[in-house]
Formats: sequence, structure tokens, C-alpha cells
Amino acid sequence: MTKPILGAQLYSLRELLENRSEEEIRNVLKEVKSMGFEAVEIAGVGKITKELVHIYLKACQDYNLDICSTHTSLENLEEDIDWIIEYHKLWNCTNVGIGAMPQSYRNESGYTEFIKICNDISRKLNTHGLQLFYHNHRFEFEKYNGQTGINLLLDNFENVKFELDTYWVQAGGGNPIDWLNKLGGHIDIVHLKDMAIVEDQPTFADVGSGNLNWDSILDTCHKIGIRYLVVEKDTCEGNPLDSIRKSIQYLKTKNI
Repeated sequence: MTKPILGAQLYSLRELLENRSEEEIRNVLKEVKSMGFEAVEIAGVGKITKELVHIYLKACQDYNLDICSTHTSLENLEEDIDWIIEYHKLWNCTNVGIGAMPQSYRNESGYTEFIKICNDISRKLNTHGLQLFYHNHRFEFEKYNGQTGINLLLDNFENVKFELDTYWVQAGGGNPIDWLNKLGGHIDIVHLKDMAIVEDQPTFADVGSGNLNWDSILDTCHKIGIRYLVVEKDTCEGNPLDSIRKSIQYLKTKNI
């Protein structure tokens, strides 16, 4: 079975990328490549203009980085889907992600409406060879009449995949390994994010420095055929490049 490709979620590096010059962006991506990452997920880098599309396209080509996926908002997909389709094709990126469900949909009737909208968007993206996926947080594990929000999504999405975030599954009271197995063929991309407990509170941690069971998580990802393992840390102490470097150094010890 083919090994998963290691990617870096650029949201982790947003302070170094948003509203920066082309040279600064290129320097960050060059450093990401030098660490051993083979792909990037583009999110949190600012408004996606034609200029920015060109900058990322050229830099990723020069440093041999695959743009494996993106995150955007539901609002952008509803209002500007033709441009989203256009720049994903330019990037040769087939995976279009919704980073989070808007707050207004986080109730029982809201889930029904959100699912319908996503299914409609998915059908349009599919006609252009693109795949819509949804990135979970913690709130999807809230229950409505005994059923979690994430189960409502799983049962009612039509060709909308998931990007499972290990930290947020754990924070929601789920087991990342169980959910990897449950979602199975519905996921191609996994966010590798660790959880530590500091002063009795959960907090983001570099992969391998927290409490998640990485041996089992990585083994399960390999068994179910995950294509991309994407390192993310929502907030970093100090230089975020140092954080993702620690994560990939740990992952390399696991022969990923």
C-alpha cells in the first residue's frame, strides 16, 4: 500500500504568509519543503486574488510542493464558486474544503439546510472534476435527539468527503481511531494535530508532544488508505515554522 504524503497546513503559518511579499511567501514555502513536506494545504493566507494564485502556483512548482487541498468558507462557495473552480484548476488541486460550518447552522434545522447547500455545491464541483470536503471541529459532536452532528453529516452528505481533525475529534469526546475507521472511504486527508493538557486545560501541541495515540492513529491511516497527512497547529508559541518542524521530525521517526 502506498505511503501517505506529508503536507503542511498553511493556516499554521498564516502570520508569516498573510499580506506578505512574494519573496517572503517563497522563503516560507522553501523552508517547508526543506523540512521534508511534499504538499501544502492552502488556508488562512488572505484573500485569494489572481496575483496570489500566481505566487503560490510558481512557488509550489519551483519547490515541488503539491497543493493537495484548500479551505474556504461556505459564503465564498455560494458567492464566488466560478472563481474557486478556476483557481483550483490552475493549481491542479482537486480538493475544495469547507473549513467550518457557520455558527448560524449549528442547530438541528441548520444541519438540514447546511447539508442541502453542501450537496448542491458538491454536484457543481463534481462536474469540474473537483471534490468538496468538510473539516470538523468539536461542535459537530453535540447531539440532537440522540444523534451527533457529525453523524447527521455522514448520513446525509452526497459525495461530500471529510477531512478528519484528530485534535477536534478528541476534544469532542470521540476517539480519532474509531472515527477514522467509521469514515473510511469518506476521507482522503487527515489533519494531524496533537492535544496536551496544561494547567488542567486541553491545548494544541506539536505532533508527538501531546497525549494522542500516534502509533495507532498513523497505523489506521495507513490501513484505510489515507492519501494526505497534513500537519496543523492552530496556535503556535514562537515561530510557527519551528512548530511544524518538530511535528515532521517526530513523524519521520515513524517512517511516514
